[in-house]
Amino acid sequence: MSLSLGFPRARHEFARLWTLPGVYAPQEDTCLLAEAVRSEVAPGTDVLDMCTGSGALALYAARRGARVTAVDISWRAALTVRLNALRMRQPVTVHRGNLATAEALGPFDLVVSNPPYVPAPDPGLPARGPARAWDAGNDGREVVDRLCAAAPGLLKPHGTLLMVHSALCGTDRTLQRLTAAGMRAEVVDRARIPFGPVLRSRLPWLRERGLLGPDETTEELVVIRAGAPAAPTPRAIREPHAARDTHRPLRRIHP
Repeated sequence: MSLSLGFPRARHEFARLWTLPGVYAPQEDTCLLAEAVRSEVAPGTDVLDMCTGSGALALYAARRGARVTAVDISWRAALTVRLNALRMRQPVTVHRGNLATAEALGPFDLVVSNPPYVPAPDPGLPARGPARAWDAGNDGREVVDRLCAAAPGLLKPHGTLLMVHSALCGTDRTLQRLTAAGMRAEVVDRARIPFGPVLRSRLPWLRERGLLGPDETTEELVVIRAGAPAAPTPRAIREPHAARDTHRPLRRIHP
């Protein structure tokens, strides 16, 4: 993926970031999630950037006055965020760790995450190497499912989770997992982008597993927002109404 494809506000901010070898650089999924983060962050918001990578989203929130904690399992990623925070003169607290680390640091008003989500021929998660930033087991859900289960424990009572991933790993499954965890979840943004090099290298395998059709050449990204279920008002109880489709129109990003 290339940042030349769209999302001008986020692209401008991310262009100056450094990434060490093996660290996930800001791409279209990062930019799409940043658009959602922009409407959720205010000065003083306690934010967790889980699976922070380069720290792009952590710094994006910090520049808008949030108190930001960034967590990643990769020591290279943690170092990258520290370097970028120093260069940008932004106060970001950085930890190398996992979801258990994040739970001990919380709770937070807002949790943002661009986790590994690409379906891979190898089961489980890579122990090392660049693929650690994107591979997530045969169905792409090794990290997504853990994050869905952990979300209620990471958030304050009225906190919000924002997560981006590919529809290849199952949008409905994520919504169902979050609902089962006691949260209200919905898709708030989506975009369609051309396949990047990783997916192109796996096209035969993805089609064999039925994750892609024979003529598909683009991938859908989705941003999912989840929070505590809203208490029904007396009016809502007396006058039930049909659920509204809150999805934004699908963006089609062309090279």
